[in-house]
Amino acid sequence: MQPVDPNQPVLILGGFLITDEAYASLAGWIQNHQGSIVRVVPSSKFDWLLTSWAIGWRRLLDRVDAIVQDLQSLSHTGKVTLIGHSSGGVMLRLYLGDQPFSGRVYAGHLRCNRLVMLGSPHQAVRATPLRALVDKRYPACYFSHEVDYISVAGRLLLDTPYASQFAKRSAANSYQSISGDPQSPGDGLVPLSSALLLQSRKLVLEHTAHGGLFGNSWYGSPDRIEQWWPIAMGFNQGINA
Repeated sequence: MQPVDPNQPVLILGGFLITDEAYASLAGWIQNHQGSIVRVVPSSKFDWLLTSWAIGWRRLLDRVDAIVQDLQSLSHTGKVTLIGHSSGGVMLRLYLGDQPFSGRVYAGHLRCNRLVMLGSPHQAVRATPLRALVDKRYPACYFSHEVDYISVAGRLLLDTPYASQFAKRSAANSYQSISGDPQSPGDGLVPLSSALLLQSRKLVLEHTAHGGLFGNSWYGSPDRIEQWWPIAMGFNQGINA
């Protein structure tokens, strides 16, 4: 694939039950440091509750598609960079797809040439039906000839001040549910084995929580953005897994 311009427009899709205002600081950081146009997909908790069904995915992916087409018209490369946090990263893999989903063919791989996935639960021993559908149709980095896939995972040590009390209480159950191993390293919600998408470029951030509920420093914290953004944009090609 051709090199990706770091200045092209960026779309951010958040995670389950996290509303779009939580990503304002991430969008602002990218705008201030990169000069890119950044849009966050509007989402409410009700929108996310609906994602237990295909209609919920369709609602959010329709918004993604409308924003991507708008950003594409403003892009000097004609392409858009995608950033998905948590469930958003899995949903954006489906958005890239060229097969019908709930009556739509999005074919986002024709409009977007980079997908950054932050703490997204890709591989799972008991995936939900819709997440399993993504892996079945588009395993690993399915559109790697057109799209640069980067998966970013957090390693949160639960016996340190970096982890919240909530993370300390809930992490083992979450890791067990996703990977089958309650002792698996992870970000307090998603284990590394799930977040690091097969065949993608990979980065592990130390002392990094899944979100603000799990610890003070998460993927959207300025000090963590400074770590993953240069690698995601190709300024540093190193892999730390």
